[in-house]
Amino acid sequence: MSRYHLAQLNIASMKEPLESPGMADFVANLERINALAECSPGYVWRLQDEAGDATAIRPFGEDVLVNLSVWQDVESLSDYVYKSAHSEMLKRRNEWFSRLGDVHMVLWWVPAGHLPDLYEAAERLRLLRELGPTAEAFSFRERFVAPLASPCA
Repeated sequence: MSRYHLAQLNIASMKEPLESPGMADFVANLERINALAECSPGYVWRLQDEAGDATAIRPFGEDVLVNLSVWQDVESLSDYVYKSAHSEMLKRRNEWFSRLGDVHMVLWWVPAGHLPDLYEAAERLRLLRELGPTAEAFSFRERFVAPLASPCA
């Protein structure tokens, strides 16, 4: 078992308020897609509020939704994102979200058992935006392997 898990942050700028008719299909699918994540191989944890999602958590601005989660490895997250029913929602993202002019998703390794907070996630996104892909903050396109465990650990 790995001593590290993969954390990911994804942010998206809504074209309309969450309560608007234009966002209705997105909202209608939230519970199903979140449940799919939780049942997916390699899923560890996701940020959520009392309602069971993170739509009320808006640290990046009133129109920006966040998705923060932890997975066993890059492959598990990639399979969920691109090879499950989630991919159908991903194909429709332009219906609900505006293109951000900057990087909107970041991956990084965390010690197994660590649950990142939004401050940590925002810092990783900042690192990726400012430095490009590094072992501390990267993307699906340019991946980095988990750190090696100390032989004394």
